[in-house]
Formats: sequence, C-alpha cells, structure tokens
Amino acid sequence: MQLYSFVNLFLVQEVGLLPQGEDTGNADKLSNYICKKENSGSLPLLFPCGSLKREVLPKALKDNGVPLESVTVYQTAQHPNLQKALSEYFSKEGIPASITFFSPSGVKFCLSTLQKLSGNRIDQIKFAAIGPTTADAMNAEGLTVSCSAEKPTAQDLALRISQELQKIH
Repeated sequence: MQLYSFVNLFLVQEVGLLPQGEDTGNADKLSNYICKKENSGSLPLLFPCGSLKREVLPKALKDNGVPLESVTVYQTAQHPNLQKALSEYFSKEGIPASITFFSPSGVKFCLSTLQKLSGNRIDQIKFAAIGPTTADAMNAEGLTVSCSAEKPTAQDLALRISQELQKIH
C-alpha cells in the first residue's frame, strides 16, 4: 500500500505504515510527487480529509489520471471556549507581539475576536503562518503576514518567527 502524507509522521508510523512525500510541505507539492510515482492504472489512493479541505490535491490527481477516493473523516469546528480564552489572555497579558495561524480555519475562527480585542493596535502584531495556504487566507482577510515557514514544521516556523521578532528588538 502506498501512503502519501504531509500529516503527522509519527502517528502514521505508529500504526505501522511507511509514508512517502511527507517532506513535500503542501498539497500542491504532494500532488506533483504523487503524479510522478502513480498512474491511471493504479488502485485508487485513499484520501482521509477534513470537512474544509481544499481541492488542490484531488483536482491535480484527477487532471493527471491518478484515481483518488476522498473520505471526510473529521469536521472542522470552532472550539466553544475560543472567544473566552482569547479575551482572558488579552486581559492578563495585553496585546501579543506575534500571533501564528496554523490553518485557514484558524484565521476564520479567530480573526474577528482578535480584531475586537486589539482594536486599532492590531497593526502592532506580527502575524506568522505555518505555510502558504494559511498565509493566503490571512492576506485575503487583510492581514500582513510577517513570516511563513518554509516547510510546515515546528522547527521551520520557530526559526522564521525568531528571525522576525529579532527585527523589532
């Protein structure tokens, strides 16, 4: 069985599967990787995904004749205590130096609350993105993205945030 993934590598390996393409970083690059290895005669690939998935991977594979079976395995929803938690943070800590978004849905669920809490000082916040898809969602909402990870890893993101914060000190 072929398993192509840019999800949590540890969890995939823990269930005994050997992933390929885990270092591609996003759906566009992963689709290129898969298309080089697969063909229209292969069995369909299983694509477990969330309710808010983009169509980049399915469309690219379809356009290249690679069969894919998409199965929605989770729903993306706002945490019920999100607004309360953000309000408490801002009350105790003030406006943060930086905020990082890890998904377009995070932008969707948090932005209006962040705007209310920071008011006209939102421009003081350095915004970071885990990758280009999230950065695009942030830009679409009018946020200036100060930095984005080269690859969607904690190490790359921490490095880029550290570099950006050093510019302001």
